[in-house]
Amino acid sequence: MDEVFFKDWKSIGHVVLATIIAFITLFFFLRISGKRTLAKLNAFDFVVTVALGSTLSDMMLAMVPLIEGAIVLILIIGLQYIFAWTARMSKKMEKVLNAVPILLFYDGKFIEKAMTKEAVTKDELYSTIRESGIDQIDEVKAIVMELNGQITVVKKSDGTGKSSLDDIQI
Repeated sequence: MDEVFFKDWKSIGHVVLATIIAFITLFFFLRISGKRTLAKLNAFDFVVTVALGSTLSDMMLAMVPLIEGAIVLILIIGLQYIFAWTARMSKKMEKVLNAVPILLFYDGKFIEKAMTKEAVTKDELYSTIRESGIDQIDEVKAIVMELNGQITVVKKSDGTGKSSLDDIQI
């Protein structure tokens, strides 16, 4: 029970040194791997972020040796890159790794089946419309739950060009 608050100065020094080295190691690997490693674009990217944080924590608290922790960081970032590259090269793999955007509202109608599947209420959609600065629901063309779980409101337009809704099954 005596070690709950303080074990010894050697342990404190070890944690300080391990934290500095682990933090610098993670920073270095993240700079090499690019911005996607930190982006929460989809569920897979979120899992990568959590795994990186967990590994960093284990390294800082000396639960794993620093070299082993660094190898885990390299593997997580490398696997994330390989999966992202594979998804970019293969439509089938993209569908396995990434969710698809889901239409929750279209042309004045709530899509109840999709709302139930995604556990979204009408009140949440009304709130999202207001957050978008829209007063009249008639101005809304669609409401989409994006790949990352964010809800997007698409306003009606007079345009004849390519629509941002073209990749969503209506």
